[in-house]
Amino acid sequence: MSDEARANSILARRALALLDLTDLAGDATAEGARALCRRAVCGPVPVAAVCLWPRFVTVAREALGDGPVRIATVVNFPDGDSPVAAVIGETEAALAAGTDEIDLVLPWRAALAGETAAASAMVRDVKARCGDRLLKVILETGEYPDLDSVTVAAGLAIAAGADFIKTSTGKTAHSASLPAARAMLGVIAGAGRPVGLKPSGGIRTLADAKAYLDLADAIMGPDWATPRSFRFGASGLYGALIGAMDGGPAGQATTGSY
Repeated sequence: MSDEARANSILARRALALLDLTDLAGDATAEGARALCRRAVCGPVPVAAVCLWPRFVTVAREALGDGPVRIATVVNFPDGDSPVAAVIGETEAALAAGTDEIDLVLPWRAALAGETAAASAMVRDVKARCGDRLLKVILETGEYPDLDSVTVAAGLAIAAGADFIKTSTGKTAHSASLPAARAMLGVIAGAGRPVGLKPSGGIRTLADAKAYLDLADAIMGPDWATPRSFRFGASGLYGALIGAMDGGPAGQATTGSY
């Protein structure tokens, strides 16, 4: 293995341990959830978590038991427009089923329209149910008009109790981007308490992963990005990371606008 391939392998191992291995396809099945859980633990290192629909949390808990891989699920997903009572119901059911982490879509349209009190209240209400279980708030940054809006939404989510802020659902035309992640890390750096970052959607290659990790290292320090503070949400990244660990090509970065 060449020096470059060896460096890529080390980087891929680091990124794999930060991955939320995800299946949120519309046609997802219970057997697919079981297969996702098998992939989560069969690599050189286990991934950080699996992320799947609420109806598969029990399936994942049966498959993973109390092992190192955490179980995450989504609420108010993907549109972010559900009534707060329905979102609380989704959250309580998922927690009762055994999820470790909740990925909540911020009511971002309401927030962009100036309805910040309602958006903040939903985050606070969901976090109150989560207790010490992680709450990741999805901002859906690719739909925002500018980076100032990303900064405002990030601050709103953190002030309301988010443990992580996440770029995207992966269900819109524009997903994660380096400019949005940079803006979010700027807010995290000034938060005064630990808050994590989850770039999500459109991250497909080792080069993509490296770009986000380099950004986090530069802003937060080289030891900051751990599974408690940084995740990748990327259903297509797993294969690229495994390939790089086996000496395959690193690929090219594809990250772009907001």
